[in-house]
Amino acid sequence: MHFLSNTPLARRTVLRGLGVSIALPLLEAMAPRSLYAASKVKPETKGAKSAPRIIYCYVPNGVNIFDWIPKDNGNGYQLSPTLKVLEKHRDDFSVISGLSHHRAEGGHSGADTWLTGARLKAVPGKDYSNTISADQVIAEAIGAQTRFPSLELSDESGTGAALQTHTLAFDRNGTPLPAENSPQRLFERLFVPEDASSREAILQLYAEKRSILDNVLGEAKSLRGKLGVSDQQKLDEYLASVRQTELRLQRQVEWIDVPKPEVSADGLRLSSQPTTGRDRAAWLETMLDISYLAFATDTTRVITFEWSTESHGFGGSGESHHELSHHGGDAGMLAKLANIDRFHLACLDRFLTKLKSAQEENQSLLDHTTVVYGSGMNNGERGGHLGTNLPLLIAGGKAQGYKHGQHLAHDSAKSPPLTNLLLSTIQKMGVETSTFQDSNGTLTGVD
Repeated sequence: MHFLSNTPLARRTVLRGLGVSIALPLLEAMAPRSLYAASKVKPETKGAKSAPRIIYCYVPNGVNIFDWIPKDNGNGYQLSPTLKVLEKHRDDFSVISGLSHHRAEGGHSGADTWLTGARLKAVPGKDYSNTISADQVIAEAIGAQTRFPSLELSDESGTGAALQTHTLAFDRNGTPLPAENSPQRLFERLFVPEDASSREAILQLYAEKRSILDNVLGEAKSLRGKLGVSDQQKLDEYLASVRQTELRLQRQVEWIDVPKPEVSADGLRLSSQPTTGRDRAAWLETMLDISYLAFATDTTRVITFEWSTESHGFGGSGESHHELSHHGGDAGMLAKLANIDRFHLACLDRFLTKLKSAQEENQSLLDHTTVVYGSGMNNGERGGHLGTNLPLLIAGGKAQGYKHGQHLAHDSAKSPPLTNLLLSTIQKMGVETSTFQDSNGTLTGVD
């Protein structure tokens, strides 16, 4: 029976354990009855170095689509003016056009749904929610094989109460996974050994978290019986997210005595900042360099990297990427947008070159690494805000069977879902599943 009390549960209700409070999410039982009525309408042994890796790279605000999409298709296609930046890698990437996110609403929230394909809707009395992202489907399956199941990178982050969660990655409950934006912190996290005091602090924190969670679960069990079915499910999902936090800390403990790879910071501009205009290019290149090192040392096999947010964006030109994306057909603004697109692809070119220069078992690291690059919107104009005919390319991963050197142009009228491509990437990372969100199969032509 659906249980609803006449008196709403206090919004500030918390679960308490060992003097620590965990705030609950918004539950129906916290909403006025009128509002509710309206809402009816141990680490495993590291695998062989030839294991597959994947990185999803997101650029904001769409692109100058006129200079992006090649005019012809197939293996004999001519590179578009923008894509000529990647000419030396022509045989190592494929351009994909005509894919859409049918359920996602697109626009300047494209990053939130790029890897989930979810329909984001605000329902009265209920929290904003997303669904699991493709990278986390992979991380759940193979993450135990590396020190870090996945890495989440973005140009917006923070610490403590100021923590931002602008990210491409969402766990099974649709909870955003905090992303890192500091090259210094990222490098230290991956490659700098913990000293004795840090080691003890991690062990103590883990013990405290375990004790808190044990107490909280006891209170949750008591509270659960007072909630309706919908609230019980939401509480269970919330506690599952809390449990995921504990599991991430548990992994730190499991790996605490496994030495980190010895990696030199020489040449890395670890002090570069994404919020400083003159540092933007250096920051982006440094984060990609660290991503390369993370793959090369098999520290992780799954990375998401949001190069910038939709509301900001950058291209090294000093212009506002977001404002330029609303070009209204202006030739000058379109030319500047194309320059930003080429700047981004120049950074990608440098990253692909690094991956290709590293050898693993008679193949390059690029052959073992899938790079998915694109945006969650076509372009910044009104019609382009929709998640249709998205700018995309996929590089590397030949060891997993990807075929490249082609433009896969899909009929925009039929518009296969982007989730078909995401399903292909999930399967090629070794995950046994036949569906992802609204996919109706894998993407024909990439294998």
